[in-house]
Amino acid sequence: MNDSSWGAPQGAGYWGTPEMSAAPAGPAHDVRDAQQTRPMPNVPDVPDAGRDAADRDDRDRDAAHVSGPLFRDEMPQEPMSTPLPPPPQKKRAGRDLRAAIGVGVGLGAVIGLSLFIVKAVFIGVIVIAVVVGLWELTSRLQERKGIKAPLVPLAVGGAAMVVAGYARGPEGAWIAITLTALAVLVWRMTEPPDGYLKDVTAGVFAAFYVPFLATFVALLLTADDGSWRVLTFLVLTVVSDTGAYAVGWRFGTHKLAPRISPGKTREGLFGAVAFAMVAGALCMEFLIDGGAWWQGLLLGLAVAVSATLGDLGESMIKRDLGIKDMGTLLPGHGGIMDRLDSLLPTAPVVWLLLVLFVGSG
Repeated sequence: MNDSSWGAPQGAGYWGTPEMSAAPAGPAHDVRDAQQTRPMPNVPDVPDAGRDAADRDDRDRDAAHVSGPLFRDEMPQEPMSTPLPPPPQKKRAGRDLRAAIGVGVGLGAVIGLSLFIVKAVFIGVIVIAVVVGLWELTSRLQERKGIKAPLVPLAVGGAAMVVAGYARGPEGAWIAITLTALAVLVWRMTEPPDGYLKDVTAGVFAAFYVPFLATFVALLLTADDGSWRVLTFLVLTVVSDTGAYAVGWRFGTHKLAPRISPGKTREGLFGAVAFAMVAGALCMEFLIDGGAWWQGLLLGLAVAVSATLGDLGESMIKRDLGIKDMGTLLPGHGGIMDRLDSLLPTAPVVWLLLVLFVGSG
């Protein structure tokens, strides 16, 4: 009940019965007296019964003002109790963990079977991932920024880029990306010139970011032990992400890049480095022909850095677009691009270091 509910009396006989409103004017009904905060409860030598009733009502009102409400519809309020602080919540992952694990296992099975049974099938898997990733990226650019990067030349050129890299090596990849960029420029000319520069710039960026970087996975596969090189690349990247998540979730307190990705911590980066270096030493020692454990330490360190930078790079893109995920195709993971973020920039790093350590054969 607020203060206005207990305001000053509004004139003579306000607290009495309707008959009391006709009581003769007197000291208690004078206008100046009615404006007082509290009228005098006792008026001497006034035998009027209505006046006595009004005085009793005034006294009752005064008592109610101090002790509480007088009428039945003015029930006293329960005293407010101080709410207890909520119990501490355990840290939880931001995604459906069961769905994420199930999708991850399924993708791993598809990749593993295609990688070690028929290499051409694995090239097909890369092409599908590239085309879907380009579709997600160009769709988000158009939805959020109004940028119309031409998807058709990007998809065709991206698929050709991966196949050319596998069939013709680095030279084939460079030729394919050059032709893809030219195709983007020409394709966009069929539409009005407004926004031409930003559309073709986004198209060339998308061609480099998704299919060109993915082509280095195909280049890894061309070696005699190509399947094991690709497996090493995948294992190190996954282990790096897992180490970053596990250590950051358990011990992370110092933000790594809060303006880009508030969830990443310096402790998580240390976890990524430690996990990846151990995995790199094991992979180079047991999976790669001619590899040495110390090379694996360097490889793991490089993978942890490149995977983290790739993750931050896509986080920067998504923050600029104002979205959390690039898509919803993979339950618990987001879209294809949300899984390629750390893989894409890591592929050329692994390819280059393996060429330096053990050669391209």
